[in-house]
Amino acid sequence: MSLAIPENVPADVSTPPTNSEIQDQLARIRASSAFDAPDRAHKFLAYVVEEALEGRADRIKAYSIAIEVFGRDATFDAQNDPVVRIEAGRVRRALERYYLLAGQRDPILITMPKGGYVPVFTRFNGAAPKTLTSQPGEARFGAEKGKRGWPAFGTALGIVTLAVAGMALLSNLRDIQYWNSDSRPFPSATPNMPQVIVKPFEDLTNTPNSAMIARGLTDEVIGQMARFKEIEIVAGRPNDAAEASHPSDKSLPLYMLEGRVRADSDRLRLTTRLVSRTDGSVVWTSSYDADIGARELLDLEADMARLVATTLAQPYGIIFQTDAAQMLQAPSADWKAYACTLSYYGYRADLHPQTHASVQNCLKEAVARFPNYATAWALLSLTYIDELRFRYRLQTPSPPPIDVAVQAAERAVQLDPQSVRALQAQMLAYFFRGDVDTAIAVGERALTINPNDTELSGEYGFRLALSGQWQRGCALVKETVGRNPGPIGYFQVALSVCSYIDRDYGGAERWVRMADLRESPIYHIILTAILGQQGKLAEAQEERNWLTAHAPEFLDGIRKEIAMRFHRPEDQERIYDGLRKAGMKIPAH
Repeated sequence: MSLAIPENVPADVSTPPTNSEIQDQLARIRASSAFDAPDRAHKFLAYVVEEALEGRADRIKAYSIAIEVFGRDATFDAQNDPVVRIEAGRVRRALERYYLLAGQRDPILITMPKGGYVPVFTRFNGAAPKTLTSQPGEARFGAEKGKRGWPAFGTALGIVTLAVAGMALLSNLRDIQYWNSDSRPFPSATPNMPQVIVKPFEDLTNTPNSAMIARGLTDEVIGQMARFKEIEIVAGRPNDAAEASHPSDKSLPLYMLEGRVRADSDRLRLTTRLVSRTDGSVVWTSSYDADIGARELLDLEADMARLVATTLAQPYGIIFQTDAAQMLQAPSADWKAYACTLSYYGYRADLHPQTHASVQNCLKEAVARFPNYATAWALLSLTYIDELRFRYRLQTPSPPPIDVAVQAAERAVQLDPQSVRALQAQMLAYFFRGDVDTAIAVGERALTINPNDTELSGEYGFRLALSGQWQRGCALVKETVGRNPGPIGYFQVALSVCSYIDRDYGGAERWVRMADLRESPIYHIILTAILGQQGKLAEAQEERNWLTAHAPEFLDGIRKEIAMRFHRPEDQERIYDGLRKAGMKIPAH
């Protein structure tokens, strides 16, 4: 059993949840209509909670759940039968919905981080988080510097999303024409965002050559990190370390990046660490080694700097992970806009419609208060694009989401032409409006500005593939799946499409089954086509039943939906072929 209890908190809130409190919370959840899940999802949640409380968390595996909850026999194979993984996704979404609608003031938060089925129990309702988990050695924030696992971050960011979503749902903010900033009450306001002071890297070798390398690495890291617009980079001074130990405002996420360089005739080592200015703790540390003689020194410096910048500054990187943990406590009014950006990336983990609505409302409030915040405009545009591509509102609103998305994206680019997130939004807005050539051009420009942003490279790669450039596009998506430290379900679906077009239907099914995105109609369309090509008609019928029950309008407009995504007629016909083989009727043109 492991406990994660922050220091300097009162005794009454530092105690982890008791078994009785957790059982009461479980009963409260299962009795609520807001926990909208089928009976076996109720049984699933009850089983994993009780097993954890009995100290048997190490036995909570797909095999044991399949046998104990779903009544499968001893021949159950988790690799070929995704029932447990699918039901786990339903439980996670049902829990999120419950805490959004009914459980905002509950004392205990029950979550089930992705990557496993062991529940985590956290004291909630505004107090500093006190987490109890029965899984030995589970990764948690603060446990080991520089080793932060995605499951722990996913839980933290999920709670941020819940907190911000609750705030947005309670808001009575009305829709306004956000791109008209003349009527705003704060025309020149800009939000707070994390600040990173990059201290000049220390030269440990003390030779003219090593001193030059240390300066070059410092400059390169500053330049690479400055490409990420969600944080503020400051070139530091050698004496900033003393100031960092005593920041004036301990509530702000401020960081110091330090580095040490060792260089001899043929070897170079860079050791870096990120220090929190709040308490002086080391948030992350890493080392990079290279052979100087193997390539040009400037290229070597650029490669090392790129690794540091990508690890720290990209969405879901170390800084985002750390801030998500800090934002578990209610942010001040000045930090709510930044908390909205964190909540957006939390929503991206599973693309749930309920979370989408609350995050969109939060971003509307952010741009209303901070009309010059390009990142918020870009993310708001992406939420409108998601209404279209994931069909969150099947009845056409006025104005159409694509029109609002284009205007919000253009506003973001106008505010910051170098913002990759703004260009990403503009690329997607043009793509779904049908202007594919312009979309690809915008994406190429964004990739040139910051090739280290895996969210951008993955989205751009998928646009390339869907426009017909399958080889290069799919390679970028695959690289994103390998480098993105955050949730990758959306990009796994993209790789499924890549495999499908390549006629690797087994690989296509494996990729799509990995993605827990069962709230999205296009997920079911892709899976139906794959199953049709494989002749798995019974499973394909289940997917068709889901579409009929949850997205009939999507089926009625299937040609429009496919044409909106697949640019070339021959690629569209490949999808229709699989759907026809699955028993689906495709309307005439």
